[in-house]
Formats: sequence, C-alpha cells, structure tokens
Amino acid sequence: MGFFHATALVVGTILGASIFVQPSEISRHVPSVVGMMLVWLLAGILSLCGALVCAELAAAFPRMGGVYVFLKEIFSPAIGFLWGWAMFWSVHSGIIAAMGVIFARFVAYFVPLDDFGIRVTAIVGILALSAVNYGGVRLGSGLQVLLTAAKLLAVVLILVLFFALGSPQMDQPMSGLPSGMLLFTWQEFFLALTAGLFTFGGWHMVTYAADETRSPERTIPRALVMGTLAVTACYLALNAAYLYVLPLERVIISTRVAADAAQLLLGPRGGAAISALVILSSFGALNGVILAGPRVYSAMAQDGLAFRWLGAIHARYRTPHWAIVLQAVWSAVLVATDTYRNLFTRVIYTEWLFFALLAVGVFRLRQRPGYMPSSAAWGYPMVPSLFIVSAVIVVGNQIAASPLESVAGLALVGMGLPVYYVWARKGAGQGGANARN
Repeated sequence: MGFFHATALVVGTILGASIFVQPSEISRHVPSVVGMMLVWLLAGILSLCGALVCAELAAAFPRMGGVYVFLKEIFSPAIGFLWGWAMFWSVHSGIIAAMGVIFARFVAYFVPLDDFGIRVTAIVGILALSAVNYGGVRLGSGLQVLLTAAKLLAVVLILVLFFALGSPQMDQPMSGLPSGMLLFTWQEFFLALTAGLFTFGGWHMVTYAADETRSPERTIPRALVMGTLAVTACYLALNAAYLYVLPLERVIISTRVAADAAQLLLGPRGGAAISALVILSSFGALNGVILAGPRVYSAMAQDGLAFRWLGAIHARYRTPHWAIVLQAVWSAVLVATDTYRNLFTRVIYTEWLFFALLAVGVFRLRQRPGYMPSSAAWGYPMVPSLFIVSAVIVVGNQIAASPLESVAGLALVGMGLPVYYVWARKGAGQGGANARN
C-alpha cells in the first residue's frame, strides 16, 4: 500500500454507517446543539491524539500486527496476546458481524428480506470481501480506495443538497421536550463522548498491515493524521447539516437521521438515496476491518501465541490466508447465532484501556536508550498525557454507568491470560521460545 491506499483505509474504516444512522445516541445524552457539536469535536480531537500516538509507535515498530506488536514490545507478550484475544473472540469479529448486519438491513430497503435473509446477506457480504482480501493487499486496498472515494463524494453531495434545499431549524424551539432535558450531567456528557469515540473507531487498523505498506515508517503516520482529520471534518459538517434540516427534538428520536433528513427534502427518493449510501459506506468500512484483523492473528502465530498455520503467508498472494479464512468463519458464526451483540458491546470499551497503555508506552519508550523513531508524536508530552487522562475517564465513566456489563467484558478479556501462559509454557508454534515473559 502507498500513501493514498493507507489513507483510504483509515478514512474508509472510520467512516462507516454510524454517522448516517444514529447521531441520536449523542443528542439523547446531550440534548443541545452546542453540546452535540462539542462532543463531535472532542471525539475527533481525542481520536487524533490517539492517531498521533499510534503514528510514533508505527514509525518505531513498522511490522505486521500493529497494536499487538506495540503492546508486546513496550510491555510484554502477555499484554499483546490479550489484545489479540479480545480482537478475535469479540471486538474485531463482533464489529465485522455488526457491520455485515447493518449492510444487509439496508439492502433489505431495496430487496425484501426477513431475519433469515438478512443474516444470509450479511454472511455473503463478509465472505465476499474476505475473498477479495484473500487475493492480496493490493486488491483489497484498491477496492478500499474506490469505496472511500465514492463515500466522500456522496458526503459532499449530501452537504450541498441539505444546505441548498433545507432551511435553518437549529433555532426552532424544542416544543416536544421538557425544559429539564436541556440540561445534562458530566456523566451524560462522557457517555455521549463514548458514543462519539465509537463512531471514530478503527483509526488504528492501518498499522496492522505495516509490512505490506511502502515506507511504513513515513506512510502510516501521515495516513493516520490525514485520515483522522478528514473524518473529523466530515462528521462535523454532516452533523451541522442534520441540525440545519431537522429540529433538535427530531434528531434526538431519529434512528436514521440522514435518511429522515433526505426524505424530508426529497421524498421517498431521498430515503432510497441515503439507504444506498449507507450500503456503500458500511461495505467500505467492512472491507477495511476485514483487511486489518488477520495481520494481527498471523503475527501472533509467528510469535508462537496462536496455531502455527495461522501465520502462513500465501505463496502467490502474500496474504495471511488462513487467518483471513478463520476470521470470516467466526464472524459468520456470530452473525448466524446473533451472539455478536452481547460480545462486542460488552468488550468494545475495553479497547480504550489498551489505547491508554499505548500512550503510557510512548513515555516508557522515550526513556529507553537508543529509542529514536523516524516520526515522533507531535505535542509530546501533552498529547499522550491528554489521551491517557481522557481514555481513563471514558472507561471509568462507562464502568460506573454499566458495572455488570463492564465486569463481564473485563472477565472475557481476562480469560485470555491463562490461555497465554499455556501457549507460552508449551512453546507452541515456531516462536514459542520468544513468547515467554
């Protein structure tokens, strides 16, 4: 991958279906125009801080596996293993399953599908994109460039249409809401911020394919920064457009705000156009997530922390083909059994614990003799410090709001620790001897 392919992977992975479907999750916690826009801006700033941290680590360790490699090199193989464990069993595979279902549900706007048909369509989409990525990173990233370009063009068209055909609504009184809803607590604000950060999720995934990127120590940091800035600009502009067309009380209750706004302006054709855009957007994000994950599992296998065959690289396509196949199969199982919902919603916030560790790792690495990354994080030490504090607040607030769900998620991640020690003790695979603490 070159710079444009890598940037398209960042933008295409982040810019999924959430921004078109449910900004109501944020407005529900923060029922204020200023509050909403502040949440989106802060979510973009924090994601950029995380991208800057990842950029330095990618320049220091430009190897396949990304976050797994960073955690392993900074702390221990055990911490890296826990990241990969959570990725496969819940977070990453759960996101693939969820994106596949969103894609299928909007296909059902054009082709009538029952629940079984939606699941079959989701599985077919996952398997088809897995086959594309099986055929090589150039093929998968090339498709990503096309899908991302189409998405950005569609976003521009939405903005032009909404502002050209709509009329200002953000100053209209919120007659349907009690005045007390105009106030919100700090806990509600941080819950809204968590929802915003979820919508920005995926910025780190470009680091997984570092060894398949040209000059990764320069390309990946630039792609991370440019891609995150581009998505932040898109999100702010889209939310401004929604609030321009729809009154805030309508945004709060809408579960598909972009389609509602388009239908108001253009009638049923507007809703159909947005549904087509969500199909395109979710397909592009799904492709990016499918491309990234297997690189982590393959790196773990090469270190002796997973079955040896998962680390195999296809002789012709140069892809971790068995890891791609296994990820596709497990994601399809999650769709078929409808178990992905509880899995990834319980564990998704825990990835921010690992992100906080990455920022802590920058401080640790800077104390090591001879540590000189080709691309140091801008704003050190303020940027990683801000990221650590914010990540801890977001995670702590989520635990306080949903303690039972949080404990279940942490338990699922923690279950990987005894598995790690079994692998390390047995010296499984080629790299077993290197997997010990």
